[in-house]
Parts: sequence; structure tokens; C-alpha cells
Amino acid sequence: MALFALLVAILVERLRLLPNSWQFDALLSKYHKSLISEQQQPSLLMMTLVILLPAVFVYILSWLVSGVLWGAISVVLWVLIAVLCFSHNVQRTAFKRYIQAACRGDSQACFNYANELDSSLSLESVNEKELGEKVGQSVAWINYRYYGAIALYLIVLGPVGTVLYCTVRFYSEQSRKNDAELPLVDNLLFVLDWIPSRIFSFGYVLSGHFRQAISAWLSHALNPKSSARDTITQVAVAAETLPESSSAPICLQSTIALLQLSKRNFILLITVLSLMTIFGVVN
Repeated sequence: MALFALLVAILVERLRLLPNSWQFDALLSKYHKSLISEQQQPSLLMMTLVILLPAVFVYILSWLVSGVLWGAISVVLWVLIAVLCFSHNVQRTAFKRYIQAACRGDSQACFNYANELDSSLSLESVNEKELGEKVGQSVAWINYRYYGAIALYLIVLGPVGTVLYCTVRFYSEQSRKNDAELPLVDNLLFVLDWIPSRIFSFGYVLSGHFRQAISAWLSHALNPKSSARDTITQVAVAAETLPESSSAPICLQSTIALLQLSKRNFILLITVLSLMTIFGVVN
């Protein structure tokens, strides 16, 4: 079911068939507002319950529909969760606008859209020549955070694990956007990202220049304190030969090179999943 759900989710995401109001982050935003007010600082217990409730709901729903109509309802649930979690029109729109702004030479707009694309990217000390590579690193990171990690959790833990990861990711982004630290969230996300980021970044090693990338992967993968973002971006940069900057105000060559590497890596993930499904390793 994991392979089928992923393929359907990828198709829906590429065709942008799911409206913004039905995407996972939009639904979770409504869920968050119904439980926690903006002026309220949630306690550790409250934050734990808020994070766990969506995953618990999906677990109960999965148990209730298990075996109904010979498993057809379970397949529908898997596909529905995958589609909800894979659709990210906000990031796709921001990247498209960044490319358009770079093509017309609008540097200020490029910096604005780069901030929208990845709120964890600090552009305070980045100049125009470096922006293309920084956005390329953001593309590799977003490809993991919004696609690779979701796919891995769907394969290993099913819809429950996928919903749990996306919920923690949502609250981590909320914390960063509102500049208000939420209890438990960042530490839990670090734990949830630790193994998947190392698995996914190894795909960059296999998809790019192995000799340069393997040393970067080992230095980060064997360091228990290395963050998921550092692991993903540094291995991606090591795995791909970045072209020299052009004379354009904002060079897109580095961004496109890392985007192509990310696409090859995700195709590798789907290929491995297909083989695991054929040989019965994954149900």
C-alpha cells in the first residue's frame, strides 16, 4: 500500500489537484486555533496532547476500518493521508516566484521569496552571488522535509507515523514564524529527523559524486549532534559539482543543479521502495 499511496500522492501533488484549504498544514492550522489561542503559551502536557491527538485519531480510524470491504477502506485511508501530507502548494509557489524574479533580475524579490521558501534560512549575511547556492541548499532541505521524510515515515510507520511527523513539523514552523518557543517540539523533531535525514542524505551519496559525498555523509551521520538540515544540505553540496556563477544578478545554475540532484534522489527512493515491494520486504 505504501508504494501505491506514494504514487497517487505524487501525481496529485504534481497536478496540484488538492486546493490549499485541504492541505495538511491548512487543516492543522484550523485544528491548532480551535485548541490554543495566540495569547496562550501551552504547557508541556497541553503540547504533548495537541501533538499526539491527530496521530491517535488516525490510529483509531485505521483500526476501525481494518479489513472492511476486503481492505479497500484501508487503502483509501493510506492514499488520503499521503495526498494530504504530500501537497505543498505554498512552497512550490514560492519557488516558482523566486525563479521568475531571478529571470527578470529582481534581486529584492528573490530575497523575499527565498525567505518564504525556507524560513529557517538566514539571509542576513548572504549576497546576490551566494543566494543561488543557498536557495539550492533550501531546495534539497525542503525536498527532504516535505517529501523524503514523509515517504520514509509512510513506508515504515504508515499513516500514523506520517501524521505524527507532519504535526511536529507544523508546530516547529509555527514556533519559528511566531518567534515563540514551544515546549517539546524542537527536541522531538530532532529525534524524528535523526534517522530519516541520514537515510535520505545517503541517497545523495548514491545519486551524486560518491567519493566527495561519502566523506561528508560520514562526518555528519556519525555525529549524534549534527542537525538534520546540516546533514542534508552539506551532503547535497558535496554530492553535486556546482557551476561557477554567471554574470546574471541572481545565478540560478547552482539552484537548478541541486534541484536536479534532489529529483534524482527522490526517484532513487521510489525505485528502492518498488524493489522492496516486489520482494515482499514492504507490504
